[in-house]
Amino acid sequence: MTVTNNSPLTRNKTDKSYNRQDWKKGYDSQPNEYDYWVDDIEGEIPNELEGTLFRNGPGLLDIHGTPIRHPFDGDGMISAISFQNGRVHYRNRFVRTEGYVKEREVGKILYRGVFGTSKPGGFFNNAFDLKLKNIANTNVIYWGGKLLALWEAAEPHRLDPATLETLGLDYLDGLLEPGDAFSAHPWVDPSCEMDGGEPCLVNYSIKTGLSSTITIFEFNDDGKLLRRHAHSIPGFCFIHDFVITPHYCIFFQNPVVFNPLPFVLGWRGAGECVQYQPKQPTRIIVIPRIAPYQGVKILETQAGFVFHHANAFELEDKICIDSICYDSLPQVNPDISYKEVDFDALSPGQLWRFTLDLKNETVQRQMLESRCCEFPTLDPDKVGRSYRYLFIGAAHDATGNAPLQAILKIDWQSGDRQLHSFAPKGYISEPVFVPRPNAQAEDDGWVLTLVYDSDRHRSDVVILDGRNLNREPIATVHLKHHIPYGLHGNWVDKVFNG
Repeated sequence: MTVTNNSPLTRNKTDKSYNRQDWKKGYDSQPNEYDYWVDDIEGEIPNELEGTLFRNGPGLLDIHGTPIRHPFDGDGMISAISFQNGRVHYRNRFVRTEGYVKEREVGKILYRGVFGTSKPGGFFNNAFDLKLKNIANTNVIYWGGKLLALWEAAEPHRLDPATLETLGLDYLDGLLEPGDAFSAHPWVDPSCEMDGGEPCLVNYSIKTGLSSTITIFEFNDDGKLLRRHAHSIPGFCFIHDFVITPHYCIFFQNPVVFNPLPFVLGWRGAGECVQYQPKQPTRIIVIPRIAPYQGVKILETQAGFVFHHANAFELEDKICIDSICYDSLPQVNPDISYKEVDFDALSPGQLWRFTLDLKNETVQRQMLESRCCEFPTLDPDKVGRSYRYLFIGAAHDATGNAPLQAILKIDWQSGDRQLHSFAPKGYISEPVFVPRPNAQAEDDGWVLTLVYDSDRHRSDVVILDGRNLNREPIATVHLKHHIPYGLHGNWVDKVFNG
């Protein structure tokens, strides 16, 4: 295995690659909305790179000066970064959800947040108020001619892709009822066997309690429903992501329990009432994608907590799933600000492979990458298929837990690793891999990521060469402002002009 690292960072072994005070500034609110052509660019934007990078994440970390308790409670802000003819345009707008609009009108917090944000007035003013604000802050996708802001606990918001104006809630042509969930983690099957090799979007929703119902949706590229099927699963489900292969949808049922009483009584947010159960196994739910959708299997493996998956693929009668796994669920502590997190006290996310033997109903676990890592991306043509290259956000150092400051490229065939680090002043968001038009190799493309420059309190859009992360960035686009640390986004091979 060869590991290379382009970072110029030099320090004593006891020093950290990051400064907590620098890192915290990336969680400052960004209340402003912008619309401009970027004129501060290092390097050259490839002319072949044409399209739009849409990003979503919490833009407000306070409501009129009152801090929210957790960034996951922040109002969704969409960024659209368009590339055309070597030029770059930036636009951002908040999703005009019902809650965002009302709180702007009155100038105070009106809604409880899932992760602990409370209305003023203590538990007397929060007890028995179970109405949550649809914050539309987790992902943004363009499919079937619609741009949708997603938050997995409720229905999507539709946006104008050219202006980012909020057009309203979208019920997917009547598939959803008011308040229905629609996951923020869809996958695109690049070549669906059931549809003659055409691409389709696969997503799900969950209704959970003592038992859970998982409903799977598949849509063609016009946004029309192809397939829908629901399955009852024993137990409470706390599931953020899933994976697909040509024949299966796979879900990890994390070993947690939910005690709603503190939430109902106004003492805690719903997310603070989820408790990890380390002595219970993780259950892996395998649901067929092909009608009649029978033969659902539930396998068990050693406990761990999974937020995100990298990919899955079938290998004869086995399924391999590559996932970011934590030793435990980081508990939301109501007495400590999320900005004061002790990274050293938390276990890092690490990349594991789970190999499912469907015939014998067994699971094997293997650690693939011990470095702290999150937010994986790969060639979209390899989703659900055997793949060679993975790009993933990573810590600068090979051991320990830390903020993400680097992009790691892993070559499963050779074992080589390349690490492009922005430490000590840079903090990255989820990378996105964009294939070069007519690419001849799986890594022939660009890795795009937002990097928070804590020295200048602004964000950069950085373009790396997917074939060689050791190179200096192909281009660094300096925005005029910062974008708070975001969650997810997607690339669209289309430029929208407002």
